[in-house]
Amino acid sequence: MDDGSEQTPAERWVARSLIDESGVGKPLPRRSMQRERSVASYLRGEFMPRYMQRAAQIERLTEEHALRLRLAYDALCETYREDGPDLDLARWTLVAEWDFDEVNTLIRQHNAWYPIERDLPMNPRTGDYVLVNGHDYRKAELDAAWAARVGREEDERA
Repeated sequence: MDDGSEQTPAERWVARSLIDESGVGKPLPRRSMQRERSVASYLRGEFMPRYMQRAAQIERLTEEHALRLRLAYDALCETYREDGPDLDLARWTLVAEWDFDEVNTLIRQHNAWYPIERDLPMNPRTGDYVLVNGHDYRKAELDAAWAARVGREEDERA
C-alpha cells in the first residue's frame, strides 16, 4: 500500500476497514455470514442497499440531535428565565461543544460512496456526477450553524 496521498476518501476508508493492526483483516459479522448476498435476494428485497441503510441512519441521528438540542435549549431557558446575554452565551457554548462526529462520519461516507453505489452517470462538461431528482446528492455535515437553526426553530415555536 502507498501512503494514501493518491487515494480518494472512499479508497482510504476501505483500506482502513479491511486491515486491522495484525494485517489479517477483520472477521465478518455473524449476521453477514448467515445471509446470502446475491442479485436474486436483492431483487426480492431481502436487504437494503448500503446507501439506503446509511441514509436511514443519517436521518435517525439527525432527528436525535435535533431533539436533544431542543431539550437542552428548553433546560437553558428554564435556568435563564429571562432572554438576555447570559442565555445567548449559554446557547452558543452548548452549540460550540456539541459532538456531531458520528453523524458527520456517516455523511462523509455517504458523500464519498453514494455516486458509486448508485452508479450515477457523470456530466462530461463539469466532471461531476449528475443531479438526483434535481438535487445534489451530497449532504451537508452538521455543525454549529445547523444547531443554531434548530435553536431558532425552537424560539419560533415558543
